[in-house]
Amino acid sequence: MEPVTVGVIGIVALLASLGMGVSIGLAFILVSFATVLLLMGFDPAISFLGQTMYHSIASPNWCSIPLFILMGAFAAVAGFGKAIYDGLYKLTRRWPGSLAVATCFGSAIFGAISGSSLANTAIFGKLVLPEMDRYKYDRSFAAACVASAGTFANMIPPSINFVIFALFTEQSIARLFAAGVIPGIFTALVYAASIFIRVKRNPHLAPEAEVHGKLSFKEKIECYKKMMPIGLVILVTFGGIYGGVFSPTEAAAAGCLITLIVGWFQGAIKKFGDLREPLRESANTTAMLFIINVGALFFSRFFALTDIPTELAMLVQGWDVPRWVILFGILVVYFLLGMIMVEIGIYALTLPIFMPIILSLGYDPIWFGVVVLKLSEIAAITPPVGLNVYMAKAVAGKNVSLEEIFRGIWPFCLCDIIVLIVLILFPQLSLWLPNLLMGN
Repeated sequence: MEPVTVGVIGIVALLASLGMGVSIGLAFILVSFATVLLLMGFDPAISFLGQTMYHSIASPNWCSIPLFILMGAFAAVAGFGKAIYDGLYKLTRRWPGSLAVATCFGSAIFGAISGSSLANTAIFGKLVLPEMDRYKYDRSFAAACVASAGTFANMIPPSINFVIFALFTEQSIARLFAAGVIPGIFTALVYAASIFIRVKRNPHLAPEAEVHGKLSFKEKIECYKKMMPIGLVILVTFGGIYGGVFSPTEAAAAGCLITLIVGWFQGAIKKFGDLREPLRESANTTAMLFIINVGALFFSRFFALTDIPTELAMLVQGWDVPRWVILFGILVVYFLLGMIMVEIGIYALTLPIFMPIILSLGYDPIWFGVVVLKLSEIAAITPPVGLNVYMAKAVAGKNVSLEEIFRGIWPFCLCDIIVLIVLILFPQLSLWLPNLLMGN
């Protein structure tokens, strides 16, 4: 059977498996094994699977993923999220929608430690939703704000999705991390501006809290002091990477250690039993993620054998259309797939096809990674698989329905689309910092 035909059969079988409810990691492994069996026979298929499993776990770069997950779990136990939120809320409390604005900026800062949008959503949901209820914030608006702001961890380093994108495309993790900083901050600012405008126009969304005068200089210093440990972790982790001291994996390990030490000195971590839950949570998340990674990498390697990526790249090069038309089509595919699949599955299914096309059209792969990550942020809050929305619902409980959260999501989704358009029109927003830190 022709390799291209086998590749098409593989894609159809994968989508059918996912449609029948097969878990994504298992679906990737079964479909990939069956199609490699058709192409190469039983013994090569077994060998191919074994090699993929080994390289999925043994590669030092993959080791950074569980370490970044663990760093985020330690940060949660150490109370970093509460420290960030308390400090920012005091600094912004005179602004319209101050609780929501503090949530946006707090999620952006905590995203620089956690690397997980679901963790961001869960932590800030537990912190701010009771406060928002106390001040009678609109519940749809409040839960949607928490779910949407949680996505900042997808873009702001150390984003786990950036690590996975880098490993699938053989790009520099450090360059991708640097490329996500300005877009992540820009998104937080756009969200804050949107909240400010919406609350000004409709004060019922976020009734103002009672404020007793301006903060004194001493009180402001206290707010900043609360966030200093977070700054230390970020400085050690990313200063080490861009100073040439650490590899990304070593930086993740250093970040874990610093977070643990800070938590112990602050008294949040007093005994080994306090670490049991974050260690268990990190192990569970890592195991689930690695099963998906093995399957996704196996599928991408099988797909490379089918010649479909090369054939498509050659076909697209022959089209007499502007390159932005092809880019637009690719972005639409990512947007639609984001509604029904998790990010790792999307990367495994699409990057072997689209990356050769993107390179042949002359687009920068680092910039493309940022655009894809922005689409992943949008996917995390759009139905029917908007995982951040389900996490916000789990934290909010019976106070708000899924339908109400999805209804409140769309203004934030519009902000993300505006940011996406700006990133496409002005690639230097993504490329300026990595080029400054690491050269062109």
